[in-house]
Amino acid sequence: MKLQGLRVLDLSLFLPGPHLTLMMADHGAEVIKLEPPGGEPVREVGLKQNGISVWFRNTHRGKQSICIDLKQDVGREALLKVASTCDVVVEAFRPGVAKRLGIDYEAIQALNPGIVYCSISAFGQDGPLRDRPAHDLAVEALSGLVSCNVDGQGRPVNPHVPAADMAASLMALSGILMALYRRHETGRGDLIDIGMLDSLMAWTPNVTGPVFAENRAPQPPHERSFGGNAFYRIYRTSDDRYLALGGSEQKFVINLMTALGREDLAPLHARGPGPHQQPLVDFLTATFANKTLAEWEDFLAGIDVCWAPVLDLRQAFDQPQVRHRRMRWQDPDGNDHIGVPIRFAREPANAQPLLPGMGQHNRVVLSACGYTDSELDRLEENGVLRRGP
Repeated sequence: MKLQGLRVLDLSLFLPGPHLTLMMADHGAEVIKLEPPGGEPVREVGLKQNGISVWFRNTHRGKQSICIDLKQDVGREALLKVASTCDVVVEAFRPGVAKRLGIDYEAIQALNPGIVYCSISAFGQDGPLRDRPAHDLAVEALSGLVSCNVDGQGRPVNPHVPAADMAASLMALSGILMALYRRHETGRGDLIDIGMLDSLMAWTPNVTGPVFAENRAPQPPHERSFGGNAFYRIYRTSDDRYLALGGSEQKFVINLMTALGREDLAPLHARGPGPHQQPLVDFLTATFANKTLAEWEDFLAGIDVCWAPVLDLRQAFDQPQVRHRRMRWQDPDGNDHIGVPIRFAREPANAQPLLPGMGQHNRVVLSACGYTDSELDRLEENGVLRRGP
């Protein structure tokens, strides 16, 4: 596997950091997860399957777990010894916390100059919002994207995908791999500063036109990506199901409008998004409301046009395409897993379904760092090393 031989220490919690280290574990990296004395919070968040949180299973499979009390000097010393054996460290404390704990980049690179150290935070390590706490929704709100995600009355609504978390995860993974590539040439590691707000705003090239070109906020009902384009829009069918038209190239418009006998409306679309498309929107709204979704699936199957039924999440994970690509798979115990999206022809991923108990690998990991059995016994007796139930 591509990352076999790479050792990663994950100090993060919740989603961005654990998701990126999961992708590394699925591709062969040895990932050591530091859990706080109370355990990774997502062990107990959300619904469980066979006694295990679905969230935890799909962010922590294939990892090792250590649980060390960093408030004790000997615990901090133990973690530094682990870090000195690693290639990558990922942390997601608030800015300044890692330094207070004595496990910041400077402390670790003094022991291990080749370390690639990635810090993930809501707003990055500097700037006026540096110390402000935030999870995904607040970051999405500050990014301007929640204001574009509106209901029929123009009111902002909760986005249902943790886009800021996942953007940060993918940016962090990209940065880590870039730094490792450079380290191969120079022998030196690096410090990576990933802000969730930065990461999400980097995802906006297709919707930033009004801001950069006309110095105005987008008007969602009239913008191409938010409903102002008749062929990039959701329509209700007669059975109260929905379908999405998702391709705005004019060739697709002509294909569908010809099939519906209203090719005369196609030029409205060619003028671009905006209120002038309303007759086209009105026609499609009325037309799609006349048949069931199944009937439209039959009708559209023979037309070269971008469209899809709106599926619920259960239906989405049950799709033959998703099953075929193993984006949903079951382990031998019948537990469901989200699959691996990065596919290599050579050295494909090999996701390991085993989950670590909290602190299960304390002795294994620290023994490899030179601790003797008697030293580990003392650390356990003094509460420096913790184990979960």
